[in-house]
Amino acid sequence: MFKKLLIANRGEIALRVIRTAKEMGIKTVAVYSTADRDSLHVRFADEAVCIGPPSSTESYLSVPKIMAAVEITNADAVHPGYGFLSENADFAEMCVEYGVKFIGPTPQMIRKMGDKITAKDTMIKAGVPVVPGSDGLVKDTKLGKKIAGDIGYPVILKATAGGGGKGMREVWKEEDFEDQWDNARTEARASFGNDGIYIEKFIEEPRHIEFQIVGDQYGKVIHLSERDCSIQRRHQKLIEESPSPFMTKALRTKMGKAAVLAGECIKYEGVGTVEFLVDKHKNFYFMEMNTRIQVEHPVTEEVIDHDLIKEQIKMAAGEKLSGKNYIPSSHAIECRINAEDPYNGFRPSPGLVSSFHTPKGHGVRVDTHTYAGYTVPPYYDSMIAKLICKAQTREECITKMKRALDEFIIEGIKTTVPFHKALMRDESFVSGDFHTGFMNDFELDEKYKNK
Repeated sequence: MFKKLLIANRGEIALRVIRTAKEMGIKTVAVYSTADRDSLHVRFADEAVCIGPPSSTESYLSVPKIMAAVEITNADAVHPGYGFLSENADFAEMCVEYGVKFIGPTPQMIRKMGDKITAKDTMIKAGVPVVPGSDGLVKDTKLGKKIAGDIGYPVILKATAGGGGKGMREVWKEEDFEDQWDNARTEARASFGNDGIYIEKFIEEPRHIEFQIVGDQYGKVIHLSERDCSIQRRHQKLIEESPSPFMTKALRTKMGKAAVLAGECIKYEGVGTVEFLVDKHKNFYFMEMNTRIQVEHPVTEEVIDHDLIKEQIKMAAGEKLSGKNYIPSSHAIECRINAEDPYNGFRPSPGLVSSFHTPKGHGVRVDTHTYAGYTVPPYYDSMIAKLICKAQTREECITKMKRALDEFIIEGIKTTVPFHKALMRDESFVSGDFHTGFMNDFELDEKYKNK
């Protein structure tokens, strides 16, 4: 087992990894920018190293600075968390060259799944269902229009290096193709330095359902059931739950087999997520694979009563995978609490948190790095906490979440707590009748504005 683990990340996920590492008897090293010197992950790590100014390109995305921190602290393993360098194959390769274990898959696996065209081709060869679309990158609008016409509108343009909804545009008729093509390429080039675009059939009223998988270094892969991530805004997830209210026993069996097959075909090592689109007829299609821990991993942890960060570290240390595919027997929901104003287009709301009280009680969990007196910096992702509730049924879980949200007090900044309060009382959400376009028609009730 590793002796000292450096966490190449910040905030909530860094603190989450530190806690598990300490429970496993592993020393921890935090890295931080000058904007994060007062963050809790810095306070609770055994050691902390400042790696630069607030800009992420000069701190959390700087491979040389992080590797320097590894060297001066003699860390023998690096956990990348999520975001930043977590799916950067070059960073993982640098760790290999330095003789430091990267807690995650190999650089080759990251490259294979990180490029969406390559990932799609890999899944086709493995026999995993994929969304109908172009055979690789599309060179120009003339070819693009032909492919779109053959597939049938609507279609969606996607950046091959994309993520977080960047470089994606829906096209509903041929007259709009060129404008959306230009918009997608421009955004992709600015976001990823790669304006490669491919085309897929746009699946109407889809559910976004993902399967958590775990693989060891000896070829064994299992799944830990599904999460429903269909409540999204601009392709950014707002809540997640397990199991999906849309799931049936037969569908879970089929999707679970496909997820395991996806992992087995690349001999996947570590914890990862296979994401699918599922249409209203319960046809499912591979969308992408995330080769890292996910923001929403606590949902799965709650329904299987197991620490996924610990599992990650054990797989990286070469331990063999025990257990088999899991079927949840309880229900969990996670609400992402962001420093955003839901009554003003979810506009970011950084600043000083003057009061911070988290809910408590049986089946209530809060993962956060925030506290009263903490200043939310404007430089990074706006998520400041995750509220997770667990109960025996979905109905009981929603009731518990309502109570927990009412207890969550955050003052000094705007947050998404009012949005989640309204969502938990929305008839369509409560009945399980929703898809990824849910937010297009959702109206936020004014009565929650100051609560």
